Amino acid sequence: MSGFGNEFATQVYAGVLPEGQNSPQRAAFGLYAEQLSGTAFTAPRAENRRSWLYRIRPAAMHGAFAPYAQPRLHSEFERGAVSPDQLRWDPLPLPETPVDFVDGLYTMAGNGSPAAQHGVGVHLYAANRSMDGRYFYDADGELLIVPQLGRLRLATELGVLDVEPQEIAVIPRGVRFRVELPDGASRGYVCENFGALMRLPDLGPIGANGLANPRDFLTPNASYEDVEGEFELIAKFQGHLWRADIGHSPLDVVGWHGNYAPYKYDLRRFNTIGSISFDHPDPSIFTVLTSPSDTPGTANMDFVIFPPRWLVAQHTFRPPWFHRNVASEFMGLIHGAYDAKAEGFVPGGASLHNCMTGHGPDAETFEKASHADLSQAHVIADTMAFMFETRAVIRPTAQAFDAAHRQRGYQACWAGLRKHFSPPSA
Repeated sequence: MSGFGNEFATQVYAGVLPEGQNSPQRAAFGLYAEQLSGTAFTAPRAENRRSWLYRIRPAAMHGAFAPYAQPRLHSEFERGAVSPDQLRWDPLPLPETPVDFVDGLYTMAGNGSPAAQHGVGVHLYAANRSMDGRYFYDADGELLIVPQLGRLRLATELGVLDVEPQEIAVIPRGVRFRVELPDGASRGYVCENFGALMRLPDLGPIGANGLANPRDFLTPNASYEDVEGEFELIAKFQGHLWRADIGHSPLDVVGWHGNYAPYKYDLRRFNTIGSISFDHPDPSIFTVLTSPSDTPGTANMDFVIFPPRWLVAQHTFRPPWFHRNVASEFMGLIHGAYDAKAEGFVPGGASLHNCMTGHGPDAETFEKASHADLSQAHVIADTMAFMFETRAVIRPTAQAFDAAHRQRGYQACWAGLRKHFSPPSA
């Protein structure tokens, strides 16, 4: 199935979905009807998100929850002072013992909170085994998953999504799923969005076409598991993990219809817009998805990418320029090299430049671009970087700040910038 923000309908067997109503007295084939709501019941029609699921057992069937210890994953971002330093990390090391997706999550930074229903959590994951006999859901926010190494098979209540590096997947708040690793070791990034649901940005003067096209977002076809056994259900609720016994697979939805569902998108389909005269448009032209805030024009979170593209602007410093932003930026590299850094920023790595912290190209990139032949186009190929940009300061966690893989000498990349100022003679 494809599309974005539309009403979908999918069933494994003809007749699963009722006609003309959502909750008949007796659902077909002995199924249970259950509504999954991702917004308030009274949200405006254009923003309302809900799906009706027709399942073998209702989601209420499981044991009591008890705390589950996974100390590397949390939502505690409000403690202590935040350094204004530029920060950068090498890739999260792959585990040396068997670790699945849930236990491989590692909180890097964040702002806001699930309780306040705004802000984001920024996590990495590094795993080397599939989830076996366990399922996970996040009641705190929707999950934007960005694989960097290895494919993911996301078996969800509403169907299966296969996602590879340079694709993304979004798992809505509350949807239960299992992560399988077809390639073994896997690594990537996760943005946990506590705020308004992500959507496509408005295009404004760009017009009706460009950036990410709605038809390229794919939702799964219904599939189901009818298995019983001794399984566990892991939940993230109010910043903490909980576990409960469950005697069956919760991925037992035989049909569903609605507009609240997992989806995937291939970043290589993004239709890049850029200047064909001089200077740079702002990087907002690379926005794939946005989570709006209560302030018009200011996002709770923007997901921005830097894909392959042509740079043709004349009389212009073509790489990203030196800048300071009111917004804060957490950046990652999925594939290839990033055009603003000559070295040190590698696939799987990350950087954090917070509000009003100066950043930009390193010394080597600056010198090269300052003397480039602008009569020729510069084709940026074989790359994919991204950014989680937020209106609030992104507070690094203590484990990320103290991590062995943080690059303590990151600021040195600007140390070689020389003074070129030469005032006119009197």
